[in-house]
Amino acid sequence: MADTMPIRVLFLCTGNICRSPMAEAVFRQMVAEAGLHDRFEIASAGTGGWHVGERPHSGTQAVLQRNNVPLGQKRAQQLTQRDTEHYDYILAMDDENLSDMHIRYNTPRGELRRLLEFAPESNTLDVPDPYYTGGFDRVYRLVTAGCRGFLDYVRQKESL
Repeated sequence: MADTMPIRVLFLCTGNICRSPMAEAVFRQMVAEAGLHDRFEIASAGTGGWHVGERPHSGTQAVLQRNNVPLGQKRAQQLTQRDTEHYDYILAMDDENLSDMHIRYNTPRGELRRLLEFAPESNTLDVPDPYYTGGFDRVYRLVTAGCRGFLDYVRQKESL
C-alpha cells in the first residue's frame, strides 16, 4: 500500500561530515519525538568522496552531544546515482551542493530543495560550512529550524 511506504529523505552537503549528518541526526530525533519513526527513511551523503568512511567532524559530534541529539554510528558516504533515484526528498545545505549534484547526476526523481527553504525566519538559504571556520552552534540552529519547517511541510503534504 502506498500509504505505508516510507518517506525517504536524504540530506546533502559537501563531505558528509559536518552539516548533512547533523541534519540527519536532528531530523531523525524530531521524527522519533513526533512518533513517526516508522514512516521515514532518513540518511545523508556528500557530493564529494574525500571523507567516505569517516565519522562526522568533532564539531558536529560536540554540538549534537551538547543538545542531546544522538548521532548513532554514522559514517560519511558519497552521493550516488541510485540515491538520486531512491529518495523522495533531497535537501541540500547550499547552492553549491545543488549545482554539484546537477553537474554529476541526472535530475533526481523526488524533490530537490535547500533545507533552509523550510526555515522562513532564516535570513539565508545556505547553511554555511563550518569545516574550516567553525560556527557549529550557528549551523545547529539553522539546521534545526530547517528540519522543523521541513517536518511541518511533510506532515501537511503527506497528511501525517
